[in-house]
Amino acid sequence: MCSMPVLTASGSHEKYEMNQEHRWILIFLVLALLATIIAATMMGSMGPLGGGHNEISFRAVFDIFVDRAEKWPQGYRSIILDMRLPRVLLATLVGCALAVAGTTMQGIFKNPMADPFIIGISSGASFGAAASLFLPIEAKFKLPLCTFAGALLSVFIVYNLVHVGGKVRVEKLLLSGIAVGSFFSAITSFLIYMAGKQFHFLIFWLLGGLYTASWTSVHMACIPILLGTMGILFFSRHLNVLLLGDEPALYLGVDVVTVRKILLIFTALVAGVAVAFSGIIGFVGLITPHIMRILVGPNHRILLPASVVGGALFLIWADTLARTILSPTEIPVGIITSLCGAPFFIYLLRRSRRE
Repeated sequence: MCSMPVLTASGSHEKYEMNQEHRWILIFLVLALLATIIAATMMGSMGPLGGGHNEISFRAVFDIFVDRAEKWPQGYRSIILDMRLPRVLLATLVGCALAVAGTTMQGIFKNPMADPFIIGISSGASFGAAASLFLPIEAKFKLPLCTFAGALLSVFIVYNLVHVGGKVRVEKLLLSGIAVGSFFSAITSFLIYMAGKQFHFLIFWLLGGLYTASWTSVHMACIPILLGTMGILFFSRHLNVLLLGDEPALYLGVDVVTVRKILLIFTALVAGVAVAFSGIIGFVGLITPHIMRILVGPNHRILLPASVVGGALFLIWADTLARTILSPTEIPVGIITSLCGAPFFIYLLRRSRRE
């Protein structure tokens, strides 16, 4: 299993500076992400890289991207710019959010098997989604807003349960997350039972998917995810120091309680927004940090940005596979990520047992 780093107070800055190899890896990942966005936009039943009729040629896609689509049918532009591109960009944002949240959780808990949902974010979000079905108001974004509110409510309850005397013990935070998550899951199950005809829609949302992607959802998700990600990146050095333990971190001048609280807030923000627009997509925040740790090492100053790009790459390809493998039928992307993540998780457990 990819072990968490052990830092030393002396010489830690020299040891954990970004070297030339890491820079090239990050540059390659960014270029791969740009190429993936373009390729995924072309893939589909009517795209040049799809398995269908290939009615939309490479030339048509290029003309649409450079705003010279006059000689092509208006439907081509709608498919590329209004359907596929927003979905790919939303997958990019959600993948970034889940991956950076998972990396942060693994750093906070000093546990390489932690994920973004370990403190009840997914259960709270599911509760918010189920509760939205019973609200009398009619609003276009009622579901994502209620989902986000449920995720934040769960984190607020978990944190306040363990915040005693100005201190927060990580192991109690984990146990509280499990308890609160189980409580919200029970309420969600009851609400699903009471939902009646809307039951199937809610189940499809809980499986995770980006089928509701639009430019409006991309714009709404972009700012909070980018702000939360930048906030986490700002505290990357502090995450390195937290891995030493609370007492050594305090000795090195890090306000452990404050830093952990801020990181939890940013994590809840990015993960809550991601879940609000995509449903429950598991394993992205678990797999990506491990793969990136193999490539760039354990230093969070490098690991966090690498995970951001890696999470986007993983989710874009998973979503592309979900919408094309059985076209025109669409598979919830959460099923694809689980099929990839569950064997990887079993591999980690077996490797951990051998070590």
